[in-house]
Amino acid sequence: MAGSASMLCLIILTFFIPPLGVFLISGCSADFLINIMLTILGYLPGHIHAFYLEYVYYKNREAVMADPAPGVYSDRIQRGGQPNYGSIP
Repeated sequence: MAGSASMLCLIILTFFIPPLGVFLISGCSADFLINIMLTILGYLPGHIHAFYLEYVYYKNREAVMADPAPGVYSDRIQRGGQPNYGSIP
């Protein structure tokens, strides 16, 4: 239930301010900067990009091994917010 409530709040927030919704799921990443530029260029492209990133994020939260989504540059979104225990920097 808590996951559904946070998802709904994020969707409502993204509807009004797309870059803020992207920032909450990706942090300060390339996806966040791309979304700022798309929102400046036009409000609709910013929305489309933000909702796509949120879709990938929540889809990958439920997946065990998800394939990388095209056009997503944030590892946090690609992993669905799951920690990356498998690699050593």
